Amino acid sequence: MRLIERYLAREFAASVVAVAVVLLLVGLGGLLVDLMSEIARGKVPAGLLLSQLGLRSIQVLPVLLPLALFIGLLLCIGRMYGESEMAVLAAVGLGPQSLWRPLALVVLPVALIVAVSSLWAAPFGARIARDMVDNANRSFLVAGLEAGRFRELPGRGGIIYVGELSVDGTRFSRLFVQTERDGRLDVITATDGEMFFEGEVERYLLLRDGFRVEGAPGQLDFRMMRFAENELRVPDREPEAESEALEARGTTDLLLREDAASQAELHWRLATPLLVLALGFLAMPLGRGSPRQARYGRVLAALLIYVNAMALLLLGKGWLADGVIAGGLGLWWVLLPLLALSLWLFLRDGRLRQPKVAA
Repeated sequence: MRLIERYLAREFAASVVAVAVVLLLVGLGGLLVDLMSEIARGKVPAGLLLSQLGLRSIQVLPVLLPLALFIGLLLCIGRMYGESEMAVLAAVGLGPQSLWRPLALVVLPVALIVAVSSLWAAPFGARIARDMVDNANRSFLVAGLEAGRFRELPGRGGIIYVGELSVDGTRFSRLFVQTERDGRLDVITATDGEMFFEGEVERYLLLRDGFRVEGAPGQLDFRMMRFAENELRVPDREPEAESEALEARGTTDLLLREDAASQAELHWRLATPLLVLALGFLAMPLGRGSPRQARYGRVLAALLIYVNAMALLLLGKGWLADGVIAGGLGLWWVLLPLLALSLWLFLRDGRLRQPKVAA
């Protein structure tokens, strides 16, 4: 590889990495807000904040990296045109088409990262995140309950206090639970107990040797009973959405399924790395400009192109899942024209028109 090609590859890569870091920080901020909202609703235990944030950040890579590549290349190429570096390269015989090698050295690794993230890492991370939440809901320790402190029940169903907890967080002693429903309070105390499951969703507390008092504040119709054993159901977790279940399925599993929703998810995973290739080679002709032309206007153009491409892909994914379009058509009706347009503009970039011969 020539020295000038190594220089261009470094410049392209540095610009893309800088934009990617900024976009990932913004994306992590949005993920953190969503995760804090789920923790407030009791859907995710607070102790899993950092692990869930790290695993979910993998799922945004197929969405953010194509935009980071596109904007980074446009800024770098626009700077080179503004500082007349491209004019100098053209003067020594290195036109835009001659720069395909340093451009490919940046575009292809990014496309590979997006492909690995979309096809393998993102669904694997989604499964790990789901399993961690499921396992956490089987232990009060991981769910955030501490001995000697009042805490909300998982699912915000009431207040719970335990004097002592076992090492695995499933057995406890000196329990106090207060719940409220339809304006009536229900207070339960127990000497000891444990948590158990029926199926995969329903959670119960088995309480031993305690009292239960139930009634409305300000009224005299309170009821009190003493029990040797009592089962208290913990409020159910929010059901998992169908889209979240599809995101956690492996790509091999999707290949074996023939339902429309699975095929839509599969085509979406295949579309993101191809979008990287289309946007990467489209950046060279779109980055062309004069030395006095404003550079950052290209960022707005890049955002519009990216948003429209993503909107069409998401719209096509929804149509595939609903059976509006055939599964064999997939998302190729968006990707193939975009790839063809980017290659056509790249090959025509910088070519001089043939002078007209006077008759």
